[in-house]
Amino acid sequence: MVKLIGYDIERKKMLSVIREEARETFMYTGKKAFDERILKVMGSLPRHEFIPRGVRAFAYDNSPVYIGHGQTISQPYIVALMTDLLSPEPFHKVLDIGTGSGYQAAILSRLVDKVYSMEIVRPLAEKAIQRFHDLEYDNIDVKVGDGYDGWPEKAPFDSIIVAAATPVIPIALVRQLKPGGVLVLPLGEAFNYQQLVAVHKSLQGEISTRYVLPVSFVPMVGYHRNDTTL
Repeated sequence: MVKLIGYDIERKKMLSVIREEARETFMYTGKKAFDERILKVMGSLPRHEFIPRGVRAFAYDNSPVYIGHGQTISQPYIVALMTDLLSPEPFHKVLDIGTGSGYQAAILSRLVDKVYSMEIVRPLAEKAIQRFHDLEYDNIDVKVGDGYDGWPEKAPFDSIIVAAATPVIPIALVRQLKPGGVLVLPLGEAFNYQQLVAVHKSLQGEISTRYVLPVSFVPMVGYHRNDTTL
């Protein structure tokens, strides 16, 4: 495993900022603090290894970082919030849409039993696969494909997380949720008009939607349908 010596102070500062922002956004999220299991994992992961070498100085800043191909790695606070909204458990199977650098999938891999991650940009997917191998994250499977359709062969999932904005809630993803599951995604088209949304499926299969927080994500690549939406 990669040693984190040299980044200790930066990681501690990152966690401090996440905790502070959680308190500041309580009126939106209803959460004054995030699950400490999640923060412990984020404090132990080498985020700098998931960021291009030329911008690693910004690895632990609370801001998104460009990773190439028009994509970014989300800011740590948003990663913590979205992960917390999933309520991950050790026995869970999670679908991660938008692998990107692999950072979100790596965090989930330390919290759940199995992570299935999808990325439409092949070079990013290939780099993530190699990164998972090098860093020994061995419970993540990666598929190159359009995450809008999900991964039906591996469904159902205890939770689904989407790291790119879509103007509608994909019904395919809702269908691939287990009863009692949750789908977390940014909803909207323009960067300045998006909302983080949590879609819950009850044990009886009923769907409820909660708007959590204004956000700004890159748009989902490959979205082109308007007939498979919730």
